[in-house]
Amino acid sequence: MKGWGWLALLLGALLGTAWARKSQDLHCGACRALVDELEWEIAQVDPKKTIQMGSFRINPDGSQSVVEVPYARSEAHLTELLEEVCDRMKEYGEQIDPSTHRKNYVRVVGRNGESSELDLQGIRIDSDISGTLKFACESIVEEYEDELIEFFSREANNVKDKLCSKRTDLCDHALHISHDEL
Repeated sequence: MKGWGWLALLLGALLGTAWARKSQDLHCGACRALVDELEWEIAQVDPKKTIQMGSFRINPDGSQSVVEVPYARSEAHLTELLEEVCDRMKEYGEQIDPSTHRKNYVRVVGRNGESSELDLQGIRIDSDISGTLKFACESIVEEYEDELIEFFSREANNVKDKLCSKRTDLCDHALHISHDEL
């Protein structure tokens, strides 16, 4: 009977590791999809569009402390985007990388609402996947809202890696496969 105890312990450890990897794949995929969606939405805004920020109070000298900032990366616009971005996770499917056996999440619906031109072979598309991905996205937005606004309020390169791997640790550093690279 002693052997069974070790076997149960080993099995529990293996299952725990598999669950942790599955959870990390999900949260990493949700973060990377979230970054893609936000970057795309920001790029759609006319760069000339601005919003007034600052205090609308009149200073003693009669001036106001109001500045115009680009709307696309304003806190108001980013907050608005964060409220609705996770709804787009229904446009993603799950793909297992054949070499690493890790899950990737890929956009399966084009930005215009039509089916993507991607080869959808090997991509699972169902409401369980999109619902789980949406929930993971909402959890990330809730937990990291300040970091998301900070990162997207100014232009930066490699936002996926900086935000999803280095800042939030949602992706391990060895996993940098996105659906853009597939």
